[in-house]
Amino acid sequence: MAIPLGANRALTGRGAHSMTNFDTDLFVIGAGSGGVRAARVAAGHGAEVMIAEQSRIGGTCVIRGCVPKKLLVYASRFPHAFEDAVGFGFAEGKPEFSWERLRDRVEAEVTRLSGLYRKGLESAGVAIREERAEIVGPHEVRLACGRNVSARTILVAVGGRPSRQGSVIGAELAIVSDDVFHLASLPRRMVVLGAGYIALEFASVFAGLGTEVHLVHRGDAVLRGFDDDVRRIAAHTLAARGVKFHFARNFVKIETCPQGMRRVHLQNGEILDGDVVLIATGRVPNTDELGLGRAGVVLGEKGEIMVNAESRSNVPSVYAIGDVTNRLQLTPVAIREGHAFAESVFGDKPWTVDHANVPSAVFITPEIGTVGLTQAEACERHAAVDVYVANFRPMLATLSERDEKIFMKLLVDAETDKVLGLHISGEGAAEMVQLAAIAIKMGATKADFDRTVALHPTAAEEIVTMRTPAARLRRADATS
Repeated sequence: MAIPLGANRALTGRGAHSMTNFDTDLFVIGAGSGGVRAARVAAGHGAEVMIAEQSRIGGTCVIRGCVPKKLLVYASRFPHAFEDAVGFGFAEGKPEFSWERLRDRVEAEVTRLSGLYRKGLESAGVAIREERAEIVGPHEVRLACGRNVSARTILVAVGGRPSRQGSVIGAELAIVSDDVFHLASLPRRMVVLGAGYIALEFASVFAGLGTEVHLVHRGDAVLRGFDDDVRRIAAHTLAARGVKFHFARNFVKIETCPQGMRRVHLQNGEILDGDVVLIATGRVPNTDELGLGRAGVVLGEKGEIMVNAESRSNVPSVYAIGDVTNRLQLTPVAIREGHAFAESVFGDKPWTVDHANVPSAVFITPEIGTVGLTQAEACERHAAVDVYVANFRPMLATLSERDEKIFMKLLVDAETDKVLGLHISGEGAAEMVQLAAIAIKMGATKADFDRTVALHPTAAEEIVTMRTPAARLRRADATS
């Protein structure tokens, strides 16, 4: 159960002398992964902590992001697994699928995890307020119930929200990623606007479940910011699985058809109909009407809270972590930022988060895992880059006869032999990159990879058996 306001505990450390003039040591706005971690760690150091959440405890990742999305990804891969099984001696068959059953089971798991987050806060002694909170001053927060709470330190951890295309007529007729998990039925036809990882992941999910998916993008390539080879492979593999791409296009208008379908008008005059239109063009910091201006907190062009390496804003008492700062929009990053903040401010253990060499994944099928520099970034920052490439058919595809390959690219600084980046497309890519990221974060060289004995037969063994560069890239201004 939630701890009532004012139920002070004996404090230790820096919190021991902080309750003289304030209702609480720390007030956290937003009970997502980052905010919850910060609250629990701060409370563990003896601080009195209060946290407010206007939605459900757990935030985007647990409630409407990473966790439920990955469960849908798993579901979307079973149809292909059933097909592959035939090559391994199983009788051909097509089990019945129920979107409603999947949706409800995913929701049940989300509810369970949200409850665990709540228990974690309660066991740490954090006071929970399930209502909206706004900042009214550098040390003051107003709850939706009208009560003001003073705090020595305020942490904003409200994350981001899906961005709607405000310039598109009828944008309100479309759904955003938050809505995907509550669809009444499986769409027969879906139109997706966007080509980032969220757009591609949901396009992959629904195509795998049997929906006809059309993806519209104003550019000519997907996954901006990723390695160019990975971008090309992602588009190719999704197209092979049935996703129909419409490049160099943009939405002009969305309207409702008499049969209840959504009709999308594109700039070139093309018309696409779908049961569902999904706008997935990115996310924006969730800072609207949060009262940051009243406290004098400086915001960036996208509404993000500007912070330094310690996650402190220009107002000394106000900090911010996670997506609301628009640094790296990844849940594990928000968690580390929250942990670093709490230990630095309340635990006398100052440290900051290193945002370099953070691994990430795109959970399309086959998935993408990546860590470190892209080839373009490596060549921009280093005069000499060696590129190692492996492109092969996995063992699973030999008997299933699926036209699918695993692609790996290792980027190496030719002058220092240091590994600069690893990019993988294929089954298990995310798991492989997570482990390889440890070595890359430690500054491993290509020689370190070469000295590692391969584990056979695995796809991952290729990471340590690539011997000859596929390309040796040298800048024209590099001295020999």
